[in-house]
Amino acid sequence: MDVKAAIQGRRSIRSYAPKDIEEDKLQAVLEAGRLAPSAANLQDWKFIVVKDGATRKKLVDAAGGQQFVGTAPVVLVGCGTVDKIMHCGQYTYPIDVSIALSFMILEAHELGLGTCWLGHFDENEVKKILNIPPQIRVVAMTPLGYPAENPDPRPRKELSDFVSYETF
Repeated sequence: MDVKAAIQGRRSIRSYAPKDIEEDKLQAVLEAGRLAPSAANLQDWKFIVVKDGATRKKLVDAAGGQQFVGTAPVVLVGCGTVDKIMHCGQYTYPIDVSIALSFMILEAHELGLGTCWLGHFDENEVKKILNIPPQIRVVAMTPLGYPAENPDPRPRKELSDFVSYETF
């Protein structure tokens, strides 16, 4: 599968088959994140792999009761480990973790796995569940597993709705 096919074919999956992920596939997904670019190549991120069923159930509650979070065999939790600010004024951690997680999501799709980017969660609750230190930020989470659904593509705006050239 090429990158364009992965981008076009990826969907947010909210229903997962009761099937474990092979270790080599999990490692390939994690490796895609490792290879992602980061500000000054700092790679200041941490990805927590949650497999334990009881812990995933707690994450369901922290994610506003989204039950599908607990039905996937793995939940990946992306964290930023520093609060470095780039010259442009942006913090590095949400951008770097988002890029890495995006690479991981595309690799997962290529391997036949499903994901769903989660931004709806109580960060303090997630930190408590996973023993994440106070200075670390949780940027996003995604369940990871074999899809038990094949959703239709969501509508997308035309390029002209959000692209301009030379000026805003």
